[in-house]
Amino acid sequence: QWVYNILEKKAEADRIIHENPDPCNGFVLVPDFKWNQTQLDDLYLIALVHRREVKSLRDLTAEHLPLLRNILQEGKEAIAKRFGVPGSQLRIYLHYRPSYYHLHVHFTALGYDAPGSSVERAHLLADVIDNLAMDSMYYQKRALSFALRADELLLKKFQEAGRV
Repeated sequence: QWVYNILEKKAEADRIIHENPDPCNGFVLVPDFKWNQTQLDDLYLIALVHRREVKSLRDLTAEHLPLLRNILQEGKEAIAKRFGVPGSQLRIYLHYRPSYYHLHVHFTALGYDAPGSSVERAHLLADVIDNLAMDSMYYQKRALSFALRADELLLKKFQEAGRV
């Protein structure tokens, strides 16, 4: 509901850094709560897509390339304009598995070791775009590895099934 409140401007409208209002290929760019917005070393923003049916990396196909390219280009431009941080100094990625199932893209300062920015969870947006341009169904076919915490229910289910 938090995501929908932002998209509908029922909450945090004053925190929006950039918005592309297109219902199909648009998004809202907002600072992440982990970032206090006072220092650029730990810059952290999130792009939330307007499309509600796109839940995660697994849902993406070549149909979503215009959306993803908008996020990449407009997100970098908005951050450069507002904070003076060039796109070359940003890490732009999606999580798999995400912490919530509404497609969102993370923008962090390149030097910031943000939670979940490591290779076992983060998928660079530029790579996602390239993969979908080569194969529209790439993320429906591709095996995606991910780390699980020791206390996660999914890990327990894998263990019970003898898969770990």
